[in-house]
Amino acid sequence: MRAVYASAGRSVARSAVLLLLLGACSSCAPLRSQPAAAAGCQPGITLFVVRRGWHIDVGFAVADLEPALRPVSAQFPAARYLLFGFGDRHYLLAKDRNAPVLLGALWPGPALVLVTALAGTPQAAFGEGEVAQLELSSAQARALQSFIGGTLSELKPYAQGPYEGSLYYAARPRYSALHTCNTWAAEALRAGGLAVHARGVVFAGQLWSQVKRLVSAQGRAAGLPAAGLPARGAR
Repeated sequence: MRAVYASAGRSVARSAVLLLLLGACSSCAPLRSQPAAAAGCQPGITLFVVRRGWHIDVGFAVADLEPALRPVSAQFPAARYLLFGFGDRHYLLAKDRNAPVLLGALWPGPALVLVTALAGTPQAAFGEGEVAQLELSSAQARALQSFIGGTLSELKPYAQGPYEGSLYYAARPRYSALHTCNTWAAEALRAGGLAVHARGVVFAGQLWSQVKRLVSAQGRAAGLPAAGLPARGAR
């Protein structure tokens, strides 16, 4: 197993941009404002997929949370929406996020889930072009939320988050260059029965293109114009 990671690490290390990704995955882009189904399934619950720079979060309205995540929502009594994102624990909690810390995140290590509470909509916080909405059945939403709940090693906060309205929770999976924030988000979508692949997903763009396809498919199934997601600047 060490040999496998060593080989993969050497390959990944050839790209300096991966270090940027690791930083972006671990330190989510700041909020614009922070005031406090697969196609063919019966729609019922909205999943929010949010692109925060090179990092992707997934989230739900608090009113749509299942028992697996309600203990988390209790920590944010004023929140209307909760977003969940995955990152490297050592980097997230480091006081000096220098090059050695970034390089250390390439190798498997403990992780955290950042929970971000919103009093307004995700679109108001991040912009229309950074948010995709997918309609899930109740069963899909339950499965996806169970995946998130299963990621948490305990249902009490590990540490304060980087800004007001956020908390870190200890995570069971480990973070590495091969299992980034975006890999985790793809796994969450797959757990919810959405037609995405997680293997090989490292960068946000690799998942975002799949999410766009799902949005378009749901629009066609509902008989809506093929508008896709709102236009966004290239990154």
